[in-house]
Amino acid sequence: MSVFKNIKSDLPASIVVFFVALPLCLGIALASGAPLFAGLIAGIIGGIIVGIISGSQIGVSGPAAGLAAIVLAAISSLGSYENFLVAVVLGGLIQIIFGVLKLGIIGYYFPSSVIKGMLTGIGIIIILKQIPYFFGTDKNPEGDFAFLQVDGENTFTELLKTLNALLSGNFSVGATIIALLGLGILILWSNVLSNKGRFFQLIQGPLVAVVAGILYYVFTDGSSIGITADHLVSVPVPDNFDSFLGQFAFPNFAVITRSDVLITGFTIALVASLETLLCVEATDKLDPEKRVTPTNRELLAQGTGNMISGLIGGLPITQVIVRSSANIQSGGKSKMSAIIHGFFLLISVILIPTLLNKIPLSVLAAILFIVGYKLAKPSTFKAMWVAGWKQFVPFIVTVLGIVFTDLLMGIGLGLAVGIVVILYKSYQNSHFLHIEDKSNGKNRIKMTLAEEVTFFNKGAILKELDRLPEDTYLTLDVRKTRYLDNDIIEILEDFSEKAKNRSIDIKLISERGEIENPDSYIQFFKLRPKTT
Repeated sequence: MSVFKNIKSDLPASIVVFFVALPLCLGIALASGAPLFAGLIAGIIGGIIVGIISGSQIGVSGPAAGLAAIVLAAISSLGSYENFLVAVVLGGLIQIIFGVLKLGIIGYYFPSSVIKGMLTGIGIIIILKQIPYFFGTDKNPEGDFAFLQVDGENTFTELLKTLNALLSGNFSVGATIIALLGLGILILWSNVLSNKGRFFQLIQGPLVAVVAGILYYVFTDGSSIGITADHLVSVPVPDNFDSFLGQFAFPNFAVITRSDVLITGFTIALVASLETLLCVEATDKLDPEKRVTPTNRELLAQGTGNMISGLIGGLPITQVIVRSSANIQSGGKSKMSAIIHGFFLLISVILIPTLLNKIPLSVLAAILFIVGYKLAKPSTFKAMWVAGWKQFVPFIVTVLGIVFTDLLMGIGLGLAVGIVVILYKSYQNSHFLHIEDKSNGKNRIKMTLAEEVTFFNKGAILKELDRLPEDTYLTLDVRKTRYLDNDIIEILEDFSEKAKNRSIDIKLISERGEIENPDSYIQFFKLRPKTT
């Protein structure tokens, strides 16, 4: 099968991903305290190298905001950026080992409600974070999607500053005009023009919006409605080829045996792998063709990308949901869109950095608005609410956790709540109790145990046994039970002694037959034939 089979879809999508990735690469590098060029290196390697090796057809990799805090602290603690690069290389090597050990299965243990909450939370964060750039009130595109930002602000203080700026008229009129124009182009292109002919399908709305932004900047430069340079993309512009090469950095392998370097490398590998696997799970859910990414191969691809990125001065790489979702929503069909976007990054930083520096950040904010809305549609909240509280509670906790903390913390909170829900349902579903009519002056009660009964069910079963009235005939049915925890057997042993004092007779029904008032439950269950 030709790799260019879907080029008509992949090429326009790659352009969109390129425009989304460019400011994020620079912003994440700034948030990480690393050279700006390091973010671009990671974006290029994530697109080309990881894209080629990965088995994901629509995932896009690059520097991740979720690692920014780790990178910022590590550069400072390890003494230099060159020392930090050694940890990046080691992290990549450890990820390759994770892949060889087939640890990619970890991502499948996260509930669907948490994954949907992750997508929705990221969508909300994208929208909230882009509002200051939309109106030109924030001049520091740190690219950090966490609640707390590197400039001392948080998501909502930035929004309050933007609101005050709008009320006082202290905002960029030019940035706002072109942002609104760009947003209008995107909506018109998506909802109307894309159905009018092949031209409007080949040329994507985001490209038109970016070109409109560049033209607006050029023709209004210096006027009262112009856009100042601090509201534009800022790509490093080398004076010559030597200065371009001078932007690369190389690891100081003399520190490779230091314990702090080894610990940082393992931390990068662990966090980057977890973030990648969660993104893979989420991206596969968004994929219209519902393809399944081989997770172990993805770890091998990410590890290779991180080793190469670290060797030439780049930031750590993960698969990133913002770029991946932009790729899917722009019609990307295969991995070629991710690979081509990597080549676009490479070519642009070499040949046209000056032109890139004429792109208004507010236009890119408009593009991300659309991406964020598609991730956090109101219909998603409605669907999760209709699905019931067991789905909605982990979902909404994940959303709020991501909005008010950061990606990994939000996922951790959602997962914790999901586990509590599972334990609660396990507590409820450990047994079925049926009360029958009295016979010979005794209450007749039948308790049927579930297929698997573990120590999680101790409380529920103990509570029901203690509530049995005196003069009761209890039928304990374990015919469907395939696993009975030793803790439960001990509870039954203890209860048999209490039952004698409370005039409670017990009949145990198993696949082997019926036993009246068994002397030893432990001995009985040890002798039970094993079932599969």
